[in-house]
Amino acid sequence: MKKTMRLSTVALTMILAGFSALGVAWWVQHQLGIMPCELCLWERWPWRVLIVLGGVAPVLPARLGRSVLWLCAPVLLVAEGLALCHAGVEWKWWPSPFPACHAAHVVGHTLAERWASMPLVPSKPCDAPTYLLPGVPVSMAVMGGVFAFAVFVVWGVGMARSKKIRRF
Repeated sequence: MKKTMRLSTVALTMILAGFSALGVAWWVQHQLGIMPCELCLWERWPWRVLIVLGGVAPVLPARLGRSVLWLCAPVLLVAEGLALCHAGVEWKWWPSPFPACHAAHVVGHTLAERWASMPLVPSKPCDAPTYLLPGVPVSMAVMGGVFAFAVFVVWGVGMARSKKIRRF
């Protein structure tokens, strides 16, 4: 017999997935001291949106809440696409689409002019992968893509197992 799932469980799962992804990013940046690159910062946005969608869905009427949860699919696909883009940059398949991922262009004739044209915060190049597990050549970008795919599968199973108009 097919087990049904409440839509609130799907919403809670999306919230937990978003906080998990952002929590790992926070830990790596603030506890391990690894600076994120521009692509890393962009990869965080879908998880923020997922938290909002998961938080809004249960407070809406059932039909509207279910529609909001369906919006998680394109958000997770964007997360997957950003992770694939970042992995491709790390593997040198294509250049980064963001100018902040490239070396700063320092201009000027005097030392003061050159210092004035430098960015205020040093940036990490997007093609420099961050490996969390020593000896395992899987970067955070690839881990993020695998996590986004896993969350997408869990979301799909949850939406399929929830009845069409089941109450939260």
